[in-house]
Amino acid sequence: MSELSATVRRLGARLRGLAGKAIADYRMIEAGDRVMVCLSGGKDSYTMLDLLRSLQRSAPVDFELIAVNLDQKQPGFPAQVLPDYLRSIGVPYHIIEQDTYRVVKRLIPEGKTMCSLCSRLRRGALYRYAAENGISKIALGHHRDDIVETLFLNLFHAGRLKAMAPKLRSENGRHIVIRPLAYICERDIARYARGMHFPLIPCTLCGSQPNLQRSAVKAMLAAWERDYPGRTESIFTALRHVQPATLADPAQFDFAGLRALPAFESAGAPGFMSEAEEAELAGYSSAIATL
Repeated sequence: MSELSATVRRLGARLRGLAGKAIADYRMIEAGDRVMVCLSGGKDSYTMLDLLRSLQRSAPVDFELIAVNLDQKQPGFPAQVLPDYLRSIGVPYHIIEQDTYRVVKRLIPEGKTMCSLCSRLRRGALYRYAAENGISKIALGHHRDDIVETLFLNLFHAGRLKAMAPKLRSENGRHIVIRPLAYICERDIARYARGMHFPLIPCTLCGSQPNLQRSAVKAMLAAWERDYPGRTESIFTALRHVQPATLADPAQFDFAGLRALPAFESAGAPGFMSEAEEAELAGYSSAIATL
């Protein structure tokens, strides 16, 4: 076996561990689930399908996988690539044929971002198939970097502290959506996809729009990661350790009802700092003294 193959095997084992941990942490998949793996033909969805198939073989519970692709009737789309691949690996699949490409091109002016409308149409088609075919979980290929990018997009452009949840209930309440790649960075997915030689299909519908806001955020995070390795992981870790009382949203924390504790309920003596507060102040004093 070549060194490259050994490297890919080791990387695959690590990615399976991360996907398995995300699935366990959020209880994404349970016994008897029928999981619809949304397959676009990109590196993320191919990797997700591969990892889920591997985990399915060793999982302590039985669940089904069915790969579903939405053929949006884009000109030049290689319609046989996914069916050929899925047949070759023995995965049940279904191709939804819906001409969303023509709808998007008709409704969105030239040069404007198509992502929002395209995403809504695609989501509607997938949700409809799920409802009609007894699907209990819908698996999407968003990874850790997608989640962090979405956080900054909402922060910069919508004034919201909002990202992508690893597991969520759809707005109509009828579907559970899961993101098994939530703990995996895009760089590792790209390496794995290259090593596995997945037959990738580029998205030409929106790929010709280089000035998307997401691209700017992606470039910002990439620059940070070059200068400060590990920063993206740190930001994602922060999303898993939220302290609403330290933010400013009255819908998430009852600031209005906040009152001082009676003296006998306070951890320390009235009017004095706790030991932890004294230690923190001492640390600040020592830091200042060294300046």
